[in-house]
Amino acid sequence: MSPRSVSEEFREEFREEFSEEFSEEFSEEFIDISGVSLHVRSFYSGSFATPLLFLHEGLGSVDLWRDFPQAVVGASGCPGFAYSRQGNGWSQPLSRPRQPDYMHSEAVDVLPIVIEDLAGGRPPVLIGHSDGASIALIYAGSGYRVQGLVLIAPHVFVEPETIESIAEIHESFSTSELPEKMAKYHTEPETTFRAWAEIWLSPAFRSWNIEEYLPGVSCPVLMVQGEEDEYGTARQLDAIDRGIGRPGLRLMVPEANHSPHLQQPELVIGAVVDFISGIRE
Repeated sequence: MSPRSVSEEFREEFREEFSEEFSEEFSEEFIDISGVSLHVRSFYSGSFATPLLFLHEGLGSVDLWRDFPQAVVGASGCPGFAYSRQGNGWSQPLSRPRQPDYMHSEAVDVLPIVIEDLAGGRPPVLIGHSDGASIALIYAGSGYRVQGLVLIAPHVFVEPETIESIAEIHESFSTSELPEKMAKYHTEPETTFRAWAEIWLSPAFRSWNIEEYLPGVSCPVLMVQGEEDEYGTARQLDAIDRGIGRPGLRLMVPEANHSPHLQQPELVIGAVVDFISGIRE
């Protein structure tokens, strides 16, 4: 379950520029949250700086973050934690289909317990990608204490572009390479895929919207969006700005789609580390 390495040149750049104590060490464990086993990876777990919690995308997992958490943790000097939600990665498989409020449930029923368990209840910086970014917004907007939000390709409402892209991969899933690729990172790859795709494509999900939570977000916000994102547009970022009542920091990443942190890592990691440093000052 080792993450894929970034280039040595990239590692050296971050050692020299950001941290003299860059470390690739991490620990793996499974934690029990309300009777569900979740896979966790911890970085710098002995540090008492502001904790960072990484929340993956809908088809993501701990492993699919690649080296992004290590780079951010090593450069910032903060402890970091990443976990796979139920139904993803090596965590316990789903026991029933996802419901339209599955992100709400994760944000208010699961995430507070995870943060208490992993970070001792210390207010974290939440770094979320896609579904993970939406979960982070619901959590922060529900009144839970957060030091900051890094929102990578966030969704706050359903866009036609999102539905069209999901419908396309849903139609071709069985005959594509995706099942084989997902099997490297998920216990039940087909169940994981269909649970995510089919709830997003369901008529009941068309009205999904979390803008009501945005006025409750009082912490600093960094939004990151690929300029070529096939699953969402900058209208999501505009809605977040309106909802929180002030402009958040915004990074539009060129030559990147839905995973700008993996496609342009130097640019995104640098922006995230600067953001975290600003919070800690």
